[in-house]
Amino acid sequence: MRARDVHVRGTLLGFAADALLGDPRRGHPVAAFGRAAAALERRMWRDHRGAGALYVALCAGGAVAAAGALKTVGAAPGPSPAAGRSPAPGIALTAVTAWAVLGGTSLTREARAVGAALEAGDLELARERLPALCGRDPQRLGAPEVARAVVESVAENTSDAVVGALVWGALAGVPGLVGFRAVNTLDAMVGHTSPRHRRFGWAAARLDDVAGWPGARLTAVLAAFAGPDPRGAVRAWRADAHRHPSPNAGPVEASFAGALGVRLGGTLSYGGRVEHRPVLNAPGRAVRTADIERAVRLSRRVGLLALATSCLVGTAVRRFGRGRGEGGVR
Repeated sequence: MRARDVHVRGTLLGFAADALLGDPRRGHPVAAFGRAAAALERRMWRDHRGAGALYVALCAGGAVAAAGALKTVGAAPGPSPAAGRSPAPGIALTAVTAWAVLGGTSLTREARAVGAALEAGDLELARERLPALCGRDPQRLGAPEVARAVVESVAENTSDAVVGALVWGALAGVPGLVGFRAVNTLDAMVGHTSPRHRRFGWAAARLDDVAGWPGARLTAVLAAFAGPDPRGAVRAWRADAHRHPSPNAGPVEASFAGALGVRLGGTLSYGGRVEHRPVLNAPGRAVRTADIERAVRLSRRVGLLALATSCLVGTAVRRFGRGRGEGGVR
Protein backbone atom coordinates (compact mmCIF):
# COMPACT_ATOMS: atom_id res chain seq x y z
CA MET A 1 0.00 0.00 0.00
CA ARG A 2 1.32 3.42 -0.89
CA ALA A 3 2.18 6.02 1.74
CA ARG A 4 -0.59 8.35 0.61
CA ASP A 5 -3.19 5.60 1.14
CA VAL A 6 -1.81 4.86 4.61
CA HIS A 7 -2.10 8.52 5.58
CA VAL A 8 -5.63 8.91 4.21
CA ARG A 9 -6.95 5.76 5.86
CA GLY A 10 -5.31 6.60 9.18
CA THR A 11 -6.63 10.16 9.13
CA LEU A 12 -10.16 8.99 8.32
CA LEU A 13 -10.06 6.50 11.20
CA GLY A 14 -8.68 9.09 13.61
CA PHE A 15 -11.32 11.64 12.63
CA ALA A 16 -14.03 9.01 13.07
CA ALA A 17 -12.66 8.10 16.51
CA ASP A 18 -12.79 11.74 17.58
CA ALA A 19 -16.34 12.07 16.23
CA LEU A 20 -17.53 8.96 18.09
CA LEU A 21 -15.49 9.11 21.29
CA GLY A 22 -14.18 12.63 21.77
CA ASP A 23 -10.85 13.09 23.52
CA PRO A 24 -9.26 10.12 25.32
CA ARG A 25 -10.49 10.32 28.92
CA ARG A 26 -7.38 8.81 30.50
CA GLY A 27 -3.73 9.05 29.59
CA HIS A 28 -4.29 11.81 27.02
CA PRO A 29 -0.96 12.31 25.20
CA VAL A 30 -1.50 16.07 24.93
CA ALA A 31 -2.05 16.31 28.68
CA ALA A 32 1.12 14.29 29.28
CA PHE A 33 3.03 16.61 26.96
CA GLY A 34 1.63 19.60 28.84
CA ARG A 35 2.78 18.23 32.19
CA ALA A 36 6.28 17.57 30.86
CA ALA A 37 6.43 21.03 29.28
CA ALA A 38 5.30 22.65 32.54
CA ALA A 39 7.99 20.80 34.48
CA LEU A 40 10.63 21.91 32.00
CA GLU A 41 9.40 25.51 32.16
CA ARG A 42 9.92 25.58 35.92
CA ARG A 43 13.56 24.67 35.34
CA MET A 44 14.24 26.83 32.29
CA TRP A 45 12.24 29.99 32.93
CA ARG A 46 14.16 33.22 32.50
CA ASP A 47 12.76 36.63 31.69
CA HIS A 48 14.41 36.44 28.28
CA ARG A 49 13.33 35.65 24.73
CA GLY A 50 16.33 33.42 24.10
CA ALA A 51 15.46 31.16 27.00
CA GLY A 52 11.90 30.92 25.73
CA ALA A 53 13.07 30.09 22.21
CA LEU A 54 15.29 27.28 23.53
CA TYR A 55 12.40 25.99 25.60
CA VAL A 56 10.11 25.85 22.56
CA ALA A 57 12.81 24.18 20.46
CA LEU A 58 13.31 21.48 23.08
CA CYS A 59 9.59 20.84 23.65
CA ALA A 60 8.27 21.03 20.09
CA GLY A 61 11.42 19.65 18.51
CA GLY A 62 11.46 16.74 20.93
CA ALA A 63 7.81 15.94 20.21
CA VAL A 64 8.38 16.00 16.44
CA ALA A 65 11.52 13.87 16.74
CA ALA A 66 9.65 11.30 18.84
CA ALA A 67 6.82 11.22 16.30
CA GLY A 68 9.31 10.73 13.48
CA ALA A 69 10.94 7.84 15.34
CA LEU A 70 7.56 6.20 15.94
CA LYS A 71 6.69 6.62 12.29
CA THR A 72 9.93 4.87 11.29
CA VAL A 73 9.30 2.02 13.71
CA GLY A 74 5.68 1.81 12.51
CA ALA A 75 6.83 1.11 8.95
CA ALA A 76 7.25 -2.52 9.91
CA PRO A 77 8.34 -5.20 7.42
CA GLY A 78 5.63 -7.47 6.07
CA PRO A 79 5.35 -11.20 6.80
CA SER A 80 7.74 -11.95 3.95
CA PRO A 81 10.24 -10.00 1.86
CA ALA A 82 7.97 -10.38 -1.16
CA ALA A 83 5.04 -8.90 0.71
CA GLY A 84 6.87 -5.63 1.32
CA ARG A 85 5.93 -3.54 4.32
CA SER A 86 2.68 -4.00 6.20
CA PRO A 87 0.43 -0.91 6.11
CA ALA A 88 -1.36 -1.77 9.37
CA PRO A 89 1.15 -0.21 11.82
CA GLY A 90 1.34 3.01 9.81
CA ILE A 91 -2.45 3.28 9.56
CA ALA A 92 -2.84 2.59 13.28
CA LEU A 93 -0.19 5.14 14.25
CA THR A 94 -1.76 7.83 12.07
CA ALA A 95 -5.24 7.02 13.39
CA VAL A 96 -4.23 7.12 17.06
CA THR A 97 -2.24 10.33 16.56
CA ALA A 98 -5.08 12.04 14.71
CA TRP A 99 -7.53 10.97 17.42
CA ALA A 100 -5.24 12.38 20.11
CA VAL A 101 -4.63 15.76 18.47
CA LEU A 102 -8.11 16.46 17.06
CA GLY A 103 -10.56 18.10 19.44
CA GLY A 104 -13.65 18.88 17.40
CA THR A 105 -16.07 16.68 19.32
CA SER A 106 -14.96 17.88 22.75
CA LEU A 107 -15.22 21.46 21.49
CA THR A 108 -18.80 21.04 20.31
CA ARG A 109 -19.82 19.10 23.43
CA GLU A 110 -18.61 21.89 25.72
CA ALA A 111 -20.22 24.56 23.55
CA ARG A 112 -23.55 22.73 23.59
CA ALA A 113 -23.31 22.24 27.38
CA VAL A 114 -23.00 26.00 27.88
CA GLY A 115 -25.80 26.59 25.38
CA ALA A 116 -28.07 24.14 27.21
CA ALA A 117 -27.42 25.92 30.51
CA LEU A 118 -28.29 29.26 28.94
CA GLU A 119 -31.45 27.81 27.38
CA ALA A 120 -32.48 26.55 30.83
CA GLY A 121 -31.87 30.00 32.33
CA ASP A 122 -29.01 28.72 34.50
CA LEU A 123 -26.48 31.50 34.02
CA GLU A 124 -24.32 30.30 36.93
CA LEU A 125 -23.90 26.87 35.37
CA ALA A 126 -23.10 28.45 32.01
CA ARG A 127 -20.44 30.59 33.67
CA GLU A 128 -19.05 27.51 35.42
CA ARG A 129 -18.70 25.61 32.11
CA LEU A 130 -17.27 28.51 30.09
CA PRO A 131 -13.61 28.19 31.22
CA ALA A 132 -13.46 24.82 29.47
CA LEU A 133 -13.76 26.77 26.21
CA CYS A 134 -11.90 30.04 26.80
CA GLY A 135 -9.93 31.94 29.41
CA ARG A 136 -12.30 34.81 30.08
CA ASP A 137 -13.57 35.91 33.48
CA PRO A 138 -17.03 34.28 33.44
CA GLN A 139 -18.36 36.08 36.53
CA ARG A 140 -18.26 39.39 34.66
CA LEU A 141 -20.44 38.10 31.82
CA GLY A 142 -24.19 38.15 31.34
CA ALA A 143 -26.03 35.62 29.18
CA PRO A 144 -25.49 37.49 25.86
CA GLU A 145 -21.77 37.89 26.58
CA VAL A 146 -21.44 34.20 27.49
CA ALA A 147 -23.15 33.23 24.22
CA ARG A 148 -20.83 35.52 22.27
CA ALA A 149 -17.79 34.06 24.01
CA VAL A 150 -18.89 30.55 23.08
CA VAL A 151 -19.41 31.43 19.41
CA GLU A 152 -16.01 33.12 19.26
CA SER A 153 -14.37 30.11 20.92
CA VAL A 154 -16.07 27.67 18.55
CA ALA A 155 -14.83 29.69 15.59
CA GLU A 156 -11.23 30.01 16.78
CA ASN A 157 -10.94 26.44 18.02
CA THR A 158 -12.36 25.01 14.82
CA SER A 159 -9.09 26.21 13.33
CA ASP A 160 -6.85 25.27 16.26
CA ALA A 161 -8.40 21.95 17.26
CA VAL A 162 -9.43 20.59 13.87
CA VAL A 163 -8.43 22.29 10.63
CA GLY A 164 -4.88 23.31 11.52
CA ALA A 165 -4.00 19.80 12.67
CA LEU A 166 -5.47 18.26 9.52
CA VAL A 167 -3.51 20.68 7.34
CA TRP A 168 -0.18 19.84 8.98
CA GLY A 169 -1.00 16.15 8.94
CA ALA A 170 -1.56 16.40 5.20
CA LEU A 171 1.73 18.23 4.69
CA ALA A 172 3.98 16.30 7.07
CA GLY A 173 2.16 13.18 8.26
CA VAL A 174 2.36 12.06 11.88
CA PRO A 175 5.20 14.48 12.76
CA GLY A 176 3.09 17.31 11.34
CA LEU A 177 0.10 16.36 13.47
CA VAL A 178 2.22 16.13 16.61
CA GLY A 179 4.23 19.25 15.88
CA PHE A 180 1.17 21.41 15.32
CA ARG A 181 -0.48 20.26 18.53
CA ALA A 182 2.76 20.73 20.49
CA VAL A 183 3.18 24.30 19.25
CA ASN A 184 -0.48 25.11 19.89
CA THR A 185 -0.24 23.70 23.42
CA LEU A 186 2.92 25.67 24.19
CA ASP A 187 1.24 28.86 23.02
CA ALA A 188 -1.70 28.20 25.35
CA MET A 189 0.72 27.60 28.23
CA VAL A 190 3.26 30.41 27.85
CA GLY A 191 2.29 32.41 24.76
CA HIS A 192 0.04 34.93 26.51
CA THR A 193 1.15 38.42 27.52
CA SER A 194 1.24 37.98 31.30
CA PRO A 195 4.21 39.64 33.05
CA ARG A 196 5.87 36.24 33.53
CA HIS A 197 5.57 35.18 29.90
CA ARG A 198 5.81 38.45 27.97
CA ARG A 199 9.41 37.66 26.95
CA PHE A 200 9.75 33.96 27.73
CA GLY A 201 6.59 33.12 25.76
CA TRP A 202 7.38 35.31 22.75
CA ALA A 203 8.82 32.47 20.65
CA ALA A 204 5.89 30.16 21.41
CA ALA A 205 3.38 32.83 20.39
CA ARG A 206 5.20 33.71 17.17
CA LEU A 207 5.70 30.07 16.17
CA ASP A 208 2.02 29.39 16.81
CA ASP A 209 1.14 32.33 14.54
CA VAL A 210 3.22 30.77 11.76
CA ALA A 211 1.94 27.22 12.30
CA GLY A 212 -1.68 28.38 12.49
CA TRP A 213 -1.58 30.59 9.37
CA PRO A 214 -2.60 28.00 6.72
CA GLY A 215 -5.27 26.35 8.89
CA ALA A 216 -6.84 29.68 9.82
CA ARG A 217 -7.16 30.76 6.18
CA LEU A 218 -8.59 27.41 5.15
CA THR A 219 -11.07 27.61 8.04
CA ALA A 220 -12.18 31.06 6.95
CA VAL A 221 -12.61 29.91 3.35
CA LEU A 222 -14.58 26.82 4.35
CA ALA A 223 -16.77 28.79 6.79
CA ALA A 224 -17.68 31.14 3.96
CA PHE A 225 -18.36 28.21 1.64
CA ALA A 226 -20.39 26.16 4.13
CA GLY A 227 -22.16 28.96 6.01
CA PRO A 228 -25.63 30.37 5.38
CA ASP A 229 -24.27 33.71 4.09
CA PRO A 230 -21.11 33.24 1.98
CA ARG A 231 -21.06 36.85 0.79
CA GLY A 232 -21.43 38.14 4.31
CA ALA A 233 -18.56 35.93 5.46
CA VAL A 234 -16.22 37.15 2.73
CA ARG A 235 -17.25 40.77 3.32
CA ALA A 236 -16.61 40.57 7.07
CA TRP A 237 -13.31 38.75 6.52
CA ARG A 238 -12.04 41.41 4.13
CA ALA A 239 -13.29 44.34 6.18
CA ASP A 240 -12.50 43.29 9.75
CA ALA A 241 -10.02 40.39 10.02
CA HIS A 242 -6.98 42.68 10.04
CA ARG A 243 -8.38 44.63 12.97
CA HIS A 244 -8.23 41.63 15.31
CA PRO A 245 -5.08 41.45 17.50
CA SER A 246 -4.49 37.84 16.44
CA PRO A 247 -3.42 37.31 12.80
CA ASN A 248 -5.13 33.91 12.75
CA ALA A 249 -8.19 34.35 14.97
CA GLY A 250 -9.12 37.47 12.98
CA PRO A 251 -9.95 35.79 9.65
CA VAL A 252 -11.68 32.86 11.36
CA GLU A 253 -13.88 34.87 13.72
CA ALA A 254 -14.72 37.46 11.07
CA SER A 255 -15.71 34.76 8.57
CA PHE A 256 -17.87 32.97 11.15
CA ALA A 257 -19.46 36.28 12.17
CA GLY A 258 -20.35 37.16 8.59
CA ALA A 259 -21.54 33.64 7.78
CA LEU A 260 -23.85 33.59 10.82
CA GLY A 261 -24.93 37.23 10.50
CA VAL A 262 -23.82 38.17 14.04
CA ARG A 263 -21.46 40.67 15.67
CA LEU A 264 -18.38 39.34 17.45
CA GLY A 265 -15.60 41.12 19.34
CA GLY A 266 -16.01 44.10 21.63
CA THR A 267 -15.14 44.33 25.33
CA LEU A 268 -13.50 41.24 26.88
CA SER A 269 -12.03 40.44 30.29
CA TYR A 270 -9.05 38.11 30.77
CA GLY A 271 -7.51 37.49 34.18
CA GLY A 272 -8.79 40.77 35.53
CA ARG A 273 -7.52 42.66 32.44
CA VAL A 274 -10.17 44.36 30.29
CA GLU A 275 -9.63 44.52 26.52
CA HIS A 276 -11.65 46.55 24.05
CA ARG A 277 -11.39 44.69 20.77
CA PRO A 278 -12.78 45.87 17.43
CA VAL A 279 -16.24 44.64 16.49
CA LEU A 280 -16.28 42.05 13.72
CA ASN A 281 -19.15 42.25 11.24
CA ALA A 282 -20.65 45.41 12.69
CA PRO A 283 -23.80 45.21 10.47
CA GLY A 284 -24.73 41.90 12.10
CA ARG A 285 -27.02 41.48 15.10
CA ALA A 286 -26.05 40.63 18.67
CA VAL A 287 -25.34 36.98 19.43
CA ARG A 288 -28.23 34.96 20.87
CA THR A 289 -28.15 31.65 22.70
CA ALA A 290 -29.54 29.87 19.64
CA ASP A 291 -26.47 30.99 17.67
CA ILE A 292 -24.31 28.61 19.69
CA GLU A 293 -25.94 25.62 17.97
CA ARG A 294 -25.65 27.37 14.60
CA ALA A 295 -21.94 27.92 15.21
CA VAL A 296 -21.49 24.28 16.27
CA ARG A 297 -23.16 23.03 13.10
CA LEU A 298 -21.02 25.32 10.97
CA SER A 299 -17.93 24.08 12.79
CA ARG A 300 -18.90 20.48 12.05
CA ARG A 301 -19.39 21.22 8.35
CA VAL A 302 -16.05 23.01 8.20
CA GLY A 303 -14.35 20.06 9.89
CA LEU A 304 -15.75 17.59 7.37
CA LEU A 305 -14.73 19.77 4.45
CA ALA A 306 -11.27 20.19 5.96
CA LEU A 307 -10.99 16.41 6.29
CA ALA A 308 -11.77 15.97 2.60
CA THR A 309 -9.37 18.76 1.65
CA SER A 310 -6.56 17.39 3.80
CA CYS A 311 -6.93 13.91 2.31
CA LEU A 312 -6.70 15.34 -1.20
CA VAL A 313 -3.72 17.52 -0.30
CA GLY A 314 -1.98 14.67 1.51
CA THR A 315 -2.44 12.40 -1.50
CA ALA A 316 -1.01 15.06 -3.81
CA VAL A 317 1.96 15.77 -1.54
CA ARG A 318 2.91 12.12 -1.24
CA ARG A 319 2.38 11.44 -4.94
CA PHE A 320 4.64 14.39 -5.78
CA GLY A 321 7.24 13.20 -3.29
CA ARG A 322 7.16 9.69 -4.69
CA GLY A 323 7.50 11.01 -8.20
CA ARG A 324 10.49 13.12 -7.24
CA GLY A 325 12.08 10.10 -5.56
CA GLU A 326 11.63 7.92 -8.64
CA GLY A 327 12.94 10.68 -10.82
CA GLY A 328 16.05 10.91 -8.68
CA VAL A 329 16.76 7.18 -9.00
CA ARG A 330 16.59 7.37 -12.74
